[in-house]
Amino acid sequence: MAVVRHKPEEVQLLARLMRAEAEGEGDLGMLLVGNVSINRVRVDCLDFKDIRTITQMVFQSPGGYESVQKPYFYQAARARDIQLARQVIAGKRYSPAEFSLWFYRPVNTCSSTWFNQPFSGQYKNHCFYQPTQQNCPSVF
Repeated sequence: MAVVRHKPEEVQLLARLMRAEAEGEGDLGMLLVGNVSINRVRVDCLDFKDIRTITQMVFQSPGGYESVQKPYFYQAARARDIQLARQVIAGKRYSPAEFSLWFYRPVNTCSSTWFNQPFSGQYKNHCFYQPTQQNCPSVF
């Protein structure tokens, strides 16, 4: 059962985003990016109050993903990418991104906060950040 409504083309769109943002970090890295992405659609808080679809989330501006501005994002989704996208759409969550709304790749080390949001963990080169329950209870 899906945790967000979606169209078939949005599965492909999410798969392309996950690949563009984290292919070098393997399946788990892409799943973590997928968690952040689906969380942004599910919540009604902070920078994501008006995001209701996968398409809106992928192309959110400002505050969206840098990879959508790169040619690499526009490659076709592969079968494995689509399988991974379906997992996060179905609601599977993976630590440290299960409640995260942000991630980034730092030059050095992860900071303890990202725009005042607490650090939830690191996977390979990406740092993940989740809101507090007070700021965004709908993500939990």
